[in-house]
Amino acid sequence: MSTTATPFSATILGSPRIGPKRELKRALEKYWAGRIERAELESVAASLRRDTWESLVAAGLDSIPVNTFSYYDQMLDTAVLLGALPTRVNGIADDLDRYFAAARGDDENAPLEMTKWFDTNYHYLVPEIGPEAIFTLNPAKVLGELEEARAQGIPARPVIVGPITFLALSKAVDGAEAPLARLGDLVEVYAELLELLADKGIEWVQIDEPVLVTDIVDNAAELAERTYTRLGELAKRPSVFAATYFGERSDALAALARTPVEAIGVDLVAGTGAAPAAVPELADKLVVAGVVDGRNIWRTDLEAALGSLSKLLGSAKTVAVSTSCSTLHVPYTLDAENDLDAALRSRLAFGFEKVAEVVALARGLKDGRETISAEIAASNAALESRTSDPRLHNGQVRERISAIVASGAKRGPADRRRAAQQGRLKLPALPTTTIGSYPQTSAIRIARAELRSGKIDAAEYERRMKAEIADVIKLQEQLGLDVLVHGEPERNDMVQYFAEQLDGFFATQNGWVQSYGSRCVRPPILYGDVGRPEPMTVEWITYAQSLTAKPVKGMLTGPVTILAWSFVRDDQPLADTAAQVALAIRDETVDLQAAGIAIIQVDEPALRELLPLRSKDKEAYLNWAVDAFRLSTSGVDDSTQIHTHLCYSEFGEVIGAIADLDADVTSIEAARSHMEVLDDLNAAGFSNSVGPGVYDIHSPRVPGVEEIAALLREALDAVTAERLWVNPDCGLKTRTTDEVTESLKHLVAAAAEVRRG
Repeated sequence: MSTTATPFSATILGSPRIGPKRELKRALEKYWAGRIERAELESVAASLRRDTWESLVAAGLDSIPVNTFSYYDQMLDTAVLLGALPTRVNGIADDLDRYFAAARGDDENAPLEMTKWFDTNYHYLVPEIGPEAIFTLNPAKVLGELEEARAQGIPARPVIVGPITFLALSKAVDGAEAPLARLGDLVEVYAELLELLADKGIEWVQIDEPVLVTDIVDNAAELAERTYTRLGELAKRPSVFAATYFGERSDALAALARTPVEAIGVDLVAGTGAAPAAVPELADKLVVAGVVDGRNIWRTDLEAALGSLSKLLGSAKTVAVSTSCSTLHVPYTLDAENDLDAALRSRLAFGFEKVAEVVALARGLKDGRETISAEIAASNAALESRTSDPRLHNGQVRERISAIVASGAKRGPADRRRAAQQGRLKLPALPTTTIGSYPQTSAIRIARAELRSGKIDAAEYERRMKAEIADVIKLQEQLGLDVLVHGEPERNDMVQYFAEQLDGFFATQNGWVQSYGSRCVRPPILYGDVGRPEPMTVEWITYAQSLTAKPVKGMLTGPVTILAWSFVRDDQPLADTAAQVALAIRDETVDLQAAGIAIIQVDEPALRELLPLRSKDKEAYLNWAVDAFRLSTSGVDDSTQIHTHLCYSEFGEVIGAIADLDADVTSIEAARSHMEVLDDLNAAGFSNSVGPGVYDIHSPRVPGVEEIAALLREALDAVTAERLWVNPDCGLKTRTTDEVTESLKHLVAAAAEVRRG
């Protein structure tokens, strides 16, 4: 058993690691390109850790999460900790090269699969557990960061992904049994780690088990009780804080409360209305109450949060205040935003502001409401301002949606559409295309920066972007692709680009969050009713189409993905907001068709991402998500071909919805998973055309002709040639021009080889 540790009162579950100015991103990309040495990368990382910890202590937190920093991904870090890297990279001598080979691949090794972290927009790397896997403890990273923190006088609490979550999110390979069958073996490695941390004098360790409040694991309660009874009964260990988040209270939480662990974290944002007061076992626990939203950017209702905390005081031994989850999912601070209007700013809280809310609530809980009366007054005023802001209530938008839905507007049956499109497009068997974006060259980035700084005007920027479009069209024609794209040089991001042109959105200047590895995005803030003042893409697409006789796809982002990759208003149902975005996209498709564009792609890569974690909520979500997509595509003729694209998710649970979208062509990530998704689509009755990705664009490696041809032949075992398209897994924005040119050359050659039989 552990010695009694000092309870803490104010904390967060984790913090961002990319840097407030994306310092880690830049250092990583320089390191990968060979422009800096390892020592410089490590120096940048150490500085970011130091600054983060010091700022959290200065803000007033009394327990600081450590080991939340990562060069790429926390699940990959956990695989290193547990000796569970894929065997194919074990021969790489340098530990950092081995780590990045697993993350990104190299000339000889394919990377791990990547998918979404629960229902967030963060991507994690999926560990592979083979039949020969032997778990062994490799604690160098954890101990190294603890040593750094202690040298700074930081009250450090190491954070580890828990054994149940780690195995539940892993993948069996090479005929191995389900990873959770190895839980007993893995728990012994965690026991070894806890004993080691106790030897180092660590008081608290946080073990993250978000999977326990989802339906991902059928017997979660039994596994939780068995696992944490074993760890809790260790003769020597730190006090254990078992953190759950992203879901409401479940039987697994009650089971966890019956174990000897000293603290349990509960998400009272995702689990609104399901406070754990009814679990009597919590009377002996420190309850770490996640009352400040770690995933969205709206200011906390401090009055309501303090009320929830006060109720918990009667049913828990002690209560600490926390964010609902790691603040990895929100930007660093509002201080970096200079052009926010006062009304909107008053309603927002980014990462730093959320820490301040945690500290204020902890003070109010300890010393009384009157000690934070000023903060509560400001919170109440921000909430009240929403009711009078006209930007949140556009009657015309709402009336148009109702009228279109009532009219029953929809496209014709798939077979009729297919015949009309074949007559119009006259494409060969196995048509080749790409998903949309091409590399964002230095010339593009320079032009965008010069436009922002005023060094060039809008006319010059447009001239440069059209030159980039002309180059991309020329390249695609030289390569021999059948359906072209304009390359999207004018777009900073596939969601932000549209948000900047739609009413009801605010696009931040520096609101960066990590999506995966060094990839960062700036999710826009969707705060009001959505409207489209004018066409957003028509001029760019029609210019591209004027340069070629081949069809050029119009490229749009779908309503569900715009919601998923934005910070969305929380004062109305998501379904209502999705319909407003869908109306704006519908208007754009109608204008593209009127301009002569024959193919329009409405991307929905985040369809799986927003899927609720509880089975009882899934059907309602999928219904409105499908309805939103169909609304967005219901305004065009049968002869206009609608494409959609989905990527980097486990698609099994949404296969039926993918079919229900009824897109004419669905391109979908499949290279890392070796076309597994096609059988699932067939089983769901999917009969439209499909483009399974034939090479992984998130890796720098260039696939060979035979590799792509082999994947196409696998695809043809499940899909007829008349229905099969040939394309990469995703957009090419993050790759270099040389990588893209060589890869697409091989793609076209592979398609030609397979056509010949």
